[in-house]
Amino acid sequence: MYKKFEMELAGRPLRVDVGRVGKQANGAVLMHYGDTVVLSTATASEKPREGIDFFPLSVEYNERLYSVGKIPGGFQKREGKASEKAVLTDRVIDRPMRPLFPKDYRNDVTLESLVMSVDQDCSPELTAMLGSAIATSISDIPFDGPIATTQVGLVDDEFVFNPTAEQKANSDMELTVASTKEKVIMIEAGANEVPEDKMIEAIYAAHAMNGTVIDFIDTIVAECGKPKHAYESCEIPAELFAEIKKIVPEEEMEVAVFTDEKQVREENIRSIKDRLQEAFAENEEWLKVLDEAVYQYQKKTVRKMILKDHKRPDGRQIDEIRPLAAETDLLPRVHGSAMFTRGQTQICTVTTLAPLSEAQRLDGLDEAETSKRYMHQYNFPSYSVGETRPSRGPGRREIGHGALAEKAIIPVLPSESEFPYAIRAVSETFESNGSTSQASVCASSMSLMASGVPIKSAVAGISAGLVTGETENDYIVLTDIQGLEDFFGDMDFKVAGTHKGITAIQMDIKIHGLTRPIVEEAIRNTKKARTFILDEVMNKCIAEPRPEVGQYAPKIIQMEIDPAKIGEVVGQRGKTINTLIERCEVKIDINDEGRVSICGVNKEDMEEAKRLISIIVTDYEAGQVLEGTVVSIKDFGAFIEFAPGKEGMVHISKISKERIDKVEDVLTLGDHVKVVCLGKDKMGRMSFSIKDVK
Repeated sequence: MYKKFEMELAGRPLRVDVGRVGKQANGAVLMHYGDTVVLSTATASEKPREGIDFFPLSVEYNERLYSVGKIPGGFQKREGKASEKAVLTDRVIDRPMRPLFPKDYRNDVTLESLVMSVDQDCSPELTAMLGSAIATSISDIPFDGPIATTQVGLVDDEFVFNPTAEQKANSDMELTVASTKEKVIMIEAGANEVPEDKMIEAIYAAHAMNGTVIDFIDTIVAECGKPKHAYESCEIPAELFAEIKKIVPEEEMEVAVFTDEKQVREENIRSIKDRLQEAFAENEEWLKVLDEAVYQYQKKTVRKMILKDHKRPDGRQIDEIRPLAAETDLLPRVHGSAMFTRGQTQICTVTTLAPLSEAQRLDGLDEAETSKRYMHQYNFPSYSVGETRPSRGPGRREIGHGALAEKAIIPVLPSESEFPYAIRAVSETFESNGSTSQASVCASSMSLMASGVPIKSAVAGISAGLVTGETENDYIVLTDIQGLEDFFGDMDFKVAGTHKGITAIQMDIKIHGLTRPIVEEAIRNTKKARTFILDEVMNKCIAEPRPEVGQYAPKIIQMEIDPAKIGEVVGQRGKTINTLIERCEVKIDINDEGRVSICGVNKEDMEEAKRLISIIVTDYEAGQVLEGTVVSIKDFGAFIEFAPGKEGMVHISKISKERIDKVEDVLTLGDHVKVVCLGKDKMGRMSFSIKDVK
């Protein structure tokens, strides 16, 4: 039966239609936020997927260009591969939802959101996040929700909830917070060096707003929610654990995992598995779940060591950072390069500079963002973790890590007028054992400085982890988690920023939320670690941007012209500007405000292009002397080109002080001559004289 629920959210109407569409899904809602409309559904398979040891959750955020009145480009005229923004939205929906499903649930679950109409002041991403939470909460799928999500901006030092397009354009922060009624469960942020205390205040202002939305969702669930279905538990038999501990005592497992060498630890575990497989060779049911049992045994061992004994697998103190190293200029012919190493995590970032015309064009639902000049891409090859698999292009994780580093760096980039370049930074993962995304922030900051990009400040990133006990106050926050602590811990809290403040946050957790003391401690600890990395490692490697771009980078000079003169520089069908480009061997970009960027390798050629453009856009008056080339000879005189597309005429009587019968007696095509401007003739053409040049 169709039911409609409404509330006001951040000054705009939010409406949820239940039972109107998608009735065969386990849960479906048609969300209306302002004029934004998103269909969110939650479906689950009837039976668990066999042979897996994880929860198979898929999140799909599907953009339709009809939602903003566009037809897709290309031959197919239909949407193809998901945009990067859609992939990032998938991840933001996945991260707070996943921990709230039962850990032993193995049924396939798909959360799908279809964007059908977009009001630029009412975020379709936020609408989809809320829709996914509501659809799952009213479904019969086991889920420990509901949750709600709020976006926060910072305009004129005031918080703005679920900001409009105009507010986003003027905001110093783009924060997304998901939470249950009691705890924060996901944080995603980009910020213009926002202080830690201000960020914490914003997080909990969003959490309070989420509480009002959850109250609204509770009314929907109470009226429309289905009873949760039963499912087959995939828990490891207690008897198997008991037998494993007889063969491999807890002390032996501690020794096996207590090493900072990933390869040594993996070999130790491999040896233990071999013994257990031999011992349980007659029990096929136990062999099927042995890998998961050993994984859980490791997890319990590591968590006990950290929480009870304050021991970390690699022997570090709780707040100690792994050994660090940094260097620049690894690659001789690129525009800039830097490598950052933290323990067994190693990233090399390469920077490439290009004219603004090579900025990435975007074709999505956000009408305010049609291109971006800074592109950060992250690659994670299998050899970085000692594995072998074919490369199939970037997955969602790679896209997410690249976007996080991009978000961290953007606040310190110079403006286009200060530095008129498109910038591409590519982070190559050489070795991985935890927090490669934050290592890529460090490497990228140094690489940009090495390439001569005048960033405002260096940016560093670090990740904090968490291990919790039985009670709310029984926990330990870890600084700089390695892979094992990430796998077996409860949190990966990534924070990047400068000395001044935070530029990016991404928080993933595996439990049902964080208390405020944990969030505050994680932010304080990452601030301390970030400061150490900046002062003791990065700044000692490269303290400030180089004064100019490198030898092999393109050089760019800028000039301003009257926007009304742009057509004269471009010429009919681009003839004039193409002539300039060919003659001077440069690239030329002109924006609508009349800013001209001239890009080239040879400075003399670039200056010549600038000189010619200045000539083209100047309105010459009588008495000014110019140089030009004879491009046409007529009976009555000659035409002199003094810049591409700009010509004037010298009458035969103005060529020589002596009388001449033919123009050809004095001038030949291609001659370079000096002329003085006489003004414009009756036909509006520039009139020149050669004989009156002084």
